[in-house]
Amino acid sequence: MPIFKQLFSSFYLKTILSVFLLIAFTAILYIAFIGIEHTDVLKNIALTAAIIIILLVFLLFFFLKTMLKDRGRIKKLEAILEHLEFELEKFKDAADMKMMYLANMSHEIRTPLNTVIGMINMLKQTDLDGDQTTELEIAEYSSLHLLQLVNMILDNSKANGSDLRLSFGAMSLKKDFSRLFKIFEYQAMDKGLEFEVKFLSEQHDKFSVLGDLAKIQQVIINLINNAIKFTDSGKISIIIDQSVGVDEHQIVTFYVKDTGAGMRAYEVKDIFKASKNLESLSIENYKGRGMGLLISHQLVTLMGGELKIESKENEGTTFYFSLQLKKTLNIKGKTIEAEPFVLNRFSVLIAEDNRMHQKVIKFLLEQLGADCTFAKNGFEAVELYKLLDFDMVFMDIYMPNIDGYEATKKIKNSKKYASRNIPVIGVSASAFSKDISNAKLAGIDDFLSKPIEVPKLRELIIKHASVNKTA
Repeated sequence: MPIFKQLFSSFYLKTILSVFLLIAFTAILYIAFIGIEHTDVLKNIALTAAIIIILLVFLLFFFLKTMLKDRGRIKKLEAILEHLEFELEKFKDAADMKMMYLANMSHEIRTPLNTVIGMINMLKQTDLDGDQTTELEIAEYSSLHLLQLVNMILDNSKANGSDLRLSFGAMSLKKDFSRLFKIFEYQAMDKGLEFEVKFLSEQHDKFSVLGDLAKIQQVIINLINNAIKFTDSGKISIIIDQSVGVDEHQIVTFYVKDTGAGMRAYEVKDIFKASKNLESLSIENYKGRGMGLLISHQLVTLMGGELKIESKENEGTTFYFSLQLKKTLNIKGKTIEAEPFVLNRFSVLIAEDNRMHQKVIKFLLEQLGADCTFAKNGFEAVELYKLLDFDMVFMDIYMPNIDGYEATKKIKNSKKYASRNIPVIGVSASAFSKDISNAKLAGIDDFLSKPIEVPKLRELIIKHASVNKTA
């Protein structure tokens, strides 16, 4: 805006000067007319007028030329602004396309992964020998690790600090991290590495801590992945130290150590600085390390800590960070696995268009005491709901003909629902907040994301069992 003000003010100045030039020229002619009777005076006036006119003509030419240049500059600036606006729109469109791509990718990966994990759970119910049990356990841990990576990719897409939010919950560090570490134990075994995990705690039975488990796990995953990747021999050590407490808070320090290639002193000094400019990262020096460390650094900072690094070339690297987490009573909640159902048998309508997913959810629900009836799209689900009585509906969100949102609206607007309002649970591989918000707007009572986790499924059924009983 200051540029435009300058240009316009110079334009007005030139207009004033042009008017002054016209007045001066008129005055000269008037003076010449008055003095025309005196020849000497006329000569002097004529000479003076000629000189003045010549000067004024040059001035006028100069001002007109400058005015044209300024107008050209204005047009150029307008063209630049128009181009920038166009590029900004392109950038926004590209960002929207990126998020849409990630959403689709998440759905496409979660969908078959749901089948894999479901089939693994089915196999676990069969008679297996020791070796088969171990092999199946590896397959299960690997599948869960893949699911964790999918979630991590989606979180990494929100690496901008303004998009990151903390979600606090009670954590039992040993219990919550042991399963995660089991996944990496198998990866380390494949490379012939020793994998050691230590939990240091003096009062671990007395309390849990409040923190964002998902984001802490994401940092640990990034760090352990790097440790295994850059270590060809020796040992990977994971230490979680929660032996230091301050009043109502617990200082928890996480260490990831390796005996790998290590880094030079200047690499250690500049690694986070270099990570901020991903395009400048040396592939030979970092080989994919930069992005993971950048995300980890941001997450740790968001949680109130600082990611530190100590490394020696050809000796190994240690990453560590400390968080101050609030203590909470370690009250053991009701064990869902041991809690009996309110109903011995209950009838469930399942709207699911994928046959493999039908087998998976049928197996899981029958294990929990359900009688299952299937609809392959939203239209069939609505019609079956009108014809038969059910205690609960599991509604896949994305189906042909009528999707889960529309089918739920039709069910909840029916006369039958007015007299017998059973819970509708949305099921989808897309677990974005937008999907959950749309599910609530459609009247869906709860949301279950794929791959379906048995504890969450059981928890939802118990939660809505009272509705079934009174319906």
